[in-house]
Amino acid sequence: MTLIATSGDRGIATLTLDSPANRNALSAALVGELRDALADCAADDTVRAVVLNHTGSTFCAGADLTAPPDPEAFVGLMREIVALPKPVVARVTGHVRAGGLGLLAACDIAVAGEASSFALTESRLGLAPAVISLTLLPRVDRTAANRYYLTGERFDAAEAARIGLVTVAAEDVEKGLAPVLDGLRRASPQGLAASKELVTATVLRSFDQYAEDLIARSAALFASDEAREGMTAFLERRDPAWVR
Repeated sequence: MTLIATSGDRGIATLTLDSPANRNALSAALVGELRDALADCAADDTVRAVVLNHTGSTFCAGADLTAPPDPEAFVGLMREIVALPKPVVARVTGHVRAGGLGLLAACDIAVAGEASSFALTESRLGLAPAVISLTLLPRVDRTAANRYYLTGERFDAAEAARIGLVTVAAEDVEKGLAPVLDGLRRASPQGLAASKELVTATVLRSFDQYAEDLIARSAALFASDEAREGMTAFLERRDPAWVR
């Protein structure tokens, strides 16, 4: 079963997360297919930019707790989006949770609709937004990061735009995307690659400096007793033992 659907239109390749059974969660299979699809886009001279789309009411539910990807593979996916010499634009019309925010923040531009919502739910599972900090912290307002990292509260597209997580909060996502895609089509491939390299240089250095430590930190948290309780409670649809 293919988890990434691909299409193209006038130099724009659309990669659609198409795993509705688990709300487009980051399974090992989905991460692998998305990495392959991005590599194909990088090698295709007819592709000017990439749109990351989704099926269903959820853009990405975060890690698939029943079939999670290797942390290094997920970090590799985020880095490949950042380093891709072609802009990646997220089209979000649904919910984004936990690791899905790291995927979203790796994109260069994000347009979110009114039906979208966002939450960093890791702290409620006994975890932390460890590896996704590589893309989130350079992008999100620090005061907002302090709040949403700690509380796990849900917020809407307008708030996501205010704190820098998304570029545009739009009533009509297609209208919000139109000027962005028109601008990308008018830019030269060399101009796009060189311009993206400038704005992503600091983020890529952060990957090189901190990724290994954050992967280790994430693995230690996942192996902890509290995380086991948190993930079990989530799958059983009950409150974990520490809720008061």
